[in-house]
Amino acid sequence: MNMRICILAGIVTAAAVFPTLAAGKQETGEHPMMAPAAGDVLPPPGTAGDAYVRPGDEELMKELTGMQFDVARRNGTEPPYRNEYWDNHEEGIYVDVVSGEPLFSSTDKYDSGTGWPSFTKPIAGGNIVEHIDTSYGMRRVEVRSFYADSHLGHVFTDGPQPAGLRYCINSASLEFIPVDRLEQEGYGELVYLFSGDGKE
Repeated sequence: MNMRICILAGIVTAAAVFPTLAAGKQETGEHPMMAPAAGDVLPPPGTAGDAYVRPGDEELMKELTGMQFDVARRNGTEPPYRNEYWDNHEEGIYVDVVSGEPLFSSTDKYDSGTGWPSFTKPIAGGNIVEHIDTSYGMRRVEVRSFYADSHLGHVFTDGPQPAGLRYCINSASLEFIPVDRLEQEGYGELVYLFSGDGKE
C-alpha cells in the first residue's frame, strides 16, 4: 500500500470519526469552529502527511496561474461567475491545487446562487482548518486546507438544511478530479463517495 493510499485511508477514517460539526448559530451568528477543544487533539485527515506538501512560493509562482497564486497564497478572492468550477456539474472530487489533498466532493456541491463553488461539507472535517477572519471590516470564518495551508474561502451558516452550512470556495484553490479518474490519479479510496449508498 503506497503512501497516498495510506493517507486516503486515514481520510476515510477521519470522515467517520470526526464528522463536520452540526450547524448552530451562536450569538454572533457564526459557524462553530472545527478546532478541537482545549486539551483535545484532532488528527489530520491522514496519519502521514509526506505525500501532501506545499512547495515554496518561488516554485508555486511558476506552477500556478496568477489568480491561483493570489487566492491560495495571498488570501485573494476570484470574481463570481467568472471562475472555473462555479457551474461544474460533473461527478468527482475537488483537491487542493497546491498539494492535491482531497477537500470536497461533487456529492456535496450545490448551486448557492453566489457565483462561487459551494458545498454543504468537506469530505472529512480534518481536511479543513478554520480561522476567524476580520478583514474588510467583517467577521467571517475562513477555511484553509490542512497540509498546504491554502486559502480556500469561507463558511457561512445560510446553507441547506439539515446542517445549514455553505462552504463558499474559490475555484482557483481547487483542482477537479472526475470520478472516472480517481483510481488513475491515486484517489481510489474515495470511489465509495459515488457508490450510491455512500459506504465503502
